[in-house]
Amino acid sequence: MKNNKKNTTEIEKILLGMNKVNDNLISFKKRMNSDLVVLRDGKILHIKP
Repeated sequence: MKNNKKNTTEIEKILLGMNKVNDNLISFKKRMNSDLVVLRDGKILHIKP
């Protein structure tokens, strides 16, 4: 049971880190005034941040 709780905590930390990376990427793209490239519904889109 302890191992399962430890894994859950690690997963939460990873998800929080990924959210922070996402926020930093968007703010960087805004500062540099460059397109954000995403894959949506199998299509590559260039989005102005």
